[in-house]
Amino acid sequence: MQAVGVIGAGQMGAGIAQVSAQAGYRVLLSDVSQDVAEKAKQGIARQLDRLVEKEKIEAQARDVALERIEPVGDFAPMASAGLIIEAATEREDIKRQIFEAVGKILGHKAVLASNTSSISITRLAQASPDPQRFIGVHFFNPVPLMGLIEVIRGLATIDATVDLVEKYATALGKRTVHANDAPGFIVNRVLMPMLNEAAFALGEGVAGIEDIDAACQLGLNHPMGPLTLADFIGLDTCLHITNVLYAGTGDPKFRAAPLLVKYVEAGWLGRKAGKGFYDYSGDTPRPTR
Repeated sequence: MQAVGVIGAGQMGAGIAQVSAQAGYRVLLSDVSQDVAEKAKQGIARQLDRLVEKEKIEAQARDVALERIEPVGDFAPMASAGLIIEAATEREDIKRQIFEAVGKILGHKAVLASNTSSISITRLAQASPDPQRFIGVHFFNPVPLMGLIEVIRGLATIDATVDLVEKYATALGKRTVHANDAPGFIVNRVLMPMLNEAAFALGEGVAGIEDIDAACQLGLNHPMGPLTLADFIGLDTCLHITNVLYAGTGDPKFRAAPLLVKYVEAGWLGRKAGKGFYDYSGDTPRPTR
């Protein structure tokens, strides 16, 4: 496999494109327009420049990686790709439309993968031309720094599909873990209840934002507190995954915290919105309550 297609040039898609190019793959990067994909490549260039400045990579390695990334305006050039990864927004209707369109150009041995963090792989596979060659590859943000990929088989996924993804992950220097096609897979099945419970604790007055974060960061030896992490992920994303867990299991332990729902309804979505559990309008984040 020499070429990888990446559909979706946002933060996740750009990260996947960057690490793929650095690993030696030719990358075809697409989004809603070629202009958006071109801007994503410019963002990747800035990330690689920082690595050069920090002496993590050589300038030549940066230039070679950038040469391997080709922004494209449609899916047709991806016909040569051995692996196509969808990294679009976490909406099933959008993902299914992408898979149906990509299916028209997918090579007869190529693998189609989704970077979904919570949606059923078996169900998504029904929009692909061949469910045997469909798989979940869940990267983590920021992709260049995080060393893990969750690999999720659908009901019909064959061993050859898994093997191709394993070889790709090894080339990227990532470790894989294998999850069954269950709501939230592994990481979000464990993580989201923790972030949701932190929102419950805040809403019920157990402690303030900074104390909850400090207690979990220092008491559990985590790199950041749960409310800070929720802001980083995006509160809308956290709420969506929590709702997927609740709907998929029917277990009331996954019920979304009322405060989390309220913040999302207010548009307080975290860092990307400038406000969530913390207010990011100043030089340093400060609690919103």
